[in-house]
Amino acid sequence: MQTKSPAFDDLANLMTNAFGAVKGVGDEVKAAGRARAEAFIADMDLVSRDEFEVVKMMAANAQTEIAELKAEIAKLKTSPKAPKKRAVKPGAKPKK
Repeated sequence: MQTKSPAFDDLANLMTNAFGAVKGVGDEVKAAGRARAEAFIADMDLVSRDEFEVVKMMAANAQTEIAELKAEIAKLKTSPKAPKKRAVKPGAKPKK
């Protein structure tokens, strides 16, 4: 008595190969879709989250520095040793 049928073995091999091919095609479709999505995002000139956070931090630092400089300018303007502004006449030569 024979326990294996060559016809069933061939059919099983055929089905295994077919499922493998379908899985391969599915993987290729996913990869192509992912590539298209990445290209679409790249065309939109979007920035990454890391780049956004760096620029956000730079802007916050710049705002802090501007506030400090404004306070320093205001302090210098109200200082008794602040230099007086002189009006310069057009065409006048500076003194040596």
